[in-house]
Amino acid sequence: MRKIMVLNAKGGCGKTTITTNLASYYACVEDAKVVIADFDPQGSSLDWLKARPEEVAEIIGINACTDPIKVARNTDYVIFDVPAGTSGKTLSTLVRKVETIIIPVLPSPIDIRACSRFIHELLLLSKVSRKKVKLAVVANRVKENTTIYHDLEKFLKRLRIPFVTHFRDSMNYIHSAQYGIGVCELAASSANKDFEQWQPLVKWLASKRSLPNQ
Repeated sequence: MRKIMVLNAKGGCGKTTITTNLASYYACVEDAKVVIADFDPQGSSLDWLKARPEEVAEIIGINACTDPIKVARNTDYVIFDVPAGTSGKTLSTLVRKVETIIIPVLPSPIDIRACSRFIHELLLLSKVSRKKVKLAVVANRVKENTTIYHDLEKFLKRLRIPFVTHFRDSMNYIHSAQYGIGVCELAASSANKDFEQWQPLVKWLASKRSLPNQ
């Protein structure tokens, strides 16, 4: 069973968007059994699941704010959606539950600085420093060929952790959030470019590079 966390202390960076689209990718494309554990009191991932049509691939949701994380033994993926502002002992406890952490960051000076501080905090945690959990960064809501995105790209490439991919600022993510589906479940004619941008992330997650050192 693979356990992946989507995490950033900064709010509004698209953690739920990454969580739900990754879950739908695994459920739809890989026919995997997927659980979303929503630790955010706002319950955005659970709201997305409530809107999800019955005819698409099933994804199970757990309100991790109130309920224990108990999943079926045949579950392939558990994806943790963690709220902004998580730090200290709570952050350390959550990190111990997973093998891989994905950190989304937006192309803005405020987000770049906040991401830098947060990654520094993560790297100080013993499990991260001993490489018992792996980190990766993705750029979210990107407008390509803009100065601020190039600044973000330069910043991410200087980090000691992988910068895996970027996701464009696309209306497809708004549509998928509204209807409880992922961009991989939209018509290929309109969402093929977005679908392609997910390939580097799922490829990295399938590799040994995303797994803890044994």
